[in-house]
Parts: sequence; structure tokens; C-alpha cells
Amino acid sequence: MISEEVLELAKAQGVMISTAESCTGGMVIAALTDIAGSSSVVDRGFVTYSNAAKTDMLGVLPETLATHGAVSEPVAREMADGALSHSAAQLSVSVTGIAGPGGSEHKPEGRVCFGLARKGLKTFTETREFGSIGRAEVRRRSRDHALVLLSRALS
Repeated sequence: MISEEVLELAKAQGVMISTAESCTGGMVIAALTDIAGSSSVVDRGFVTYSNAAKTDMLGVLPETLATHGAVSEPVAREMADGALSHSAAQLSVSVTGIAGPGGSEHKPEGRVCFGLARKGLKTFTETREFGSIGRAEVRRRSRDHALVLLSRALS
């Protein structure tokens, strides 16, 4: 299971993890903390569903939200960076997207932006287009992809 792999890799490296989640609503941190012993490497998870929460809890700039919207790589970057600066973690992942139903021509359902921040390294961002596969499936795939990003960062 990928969650166990992430925890084992983090434990071996002495790395603490934090998450910043919007559309997944805490699914990433839950996947990690479902495993006994996770407290040795999981510091905290931020569920920042609203723009105000992204700003208040993670320090996402209102200007970034106004210019790019919540579902964007610049916001995913600031979320991941904020999760590091507001925790004792050395590695963080962020998720912000449109799980659906809905979306627009410019930001369709199934678009999810990810950020991966590690102390001392440039923050990585990417966008995945999962498509109109249903809210639950977009959220599940987003959780799984965030865990893959953590695993890759630790490998």
C-alpha cells in the first residue's frame, strides 16, 4: 500500500510530513494516519476548503487567489509552502481542484492542481485532468496521486 511505503520512507529518512488539502477534504492525511505508528512522521494536515481558510491557515496570498483562482498551480504552490512554514514538517503536499459536479470551460470538472514542497528545494507543481468521472472518483484519484508524489519525493 502506497501509504505504508510513504511512512516507511519518511521514517527511514527522519522526515516529517504535512498536507494542505482542499477538494480532498483530508483524505490524504487520513490515508497516512490510518496506519498505526504514523505519528512518528506525520506532523499535521490542513483542510482549507474555503479561500479564507487558505489565506488564514496557510498564508496563501489574496492576490494569488484573485489572479489565478483557487484551482491553479500558483495556489497549490503557496498551499504546499504554507504547510511547511506552518508546521514542523520537512515535506508537504497540497491538493486543490474541482471534484464536481460542475466546473467551467476554463476550469473543468476533474482538474486538480498539486504542490510538493520540501525544505531547501524548489516547490514542484502540476495539474492533472481526471475528467468528469464523478466527485468520489476525482477525490480518490487525487488522494492517490498526492501519495505517489510524496513517495517519489522520498525515493
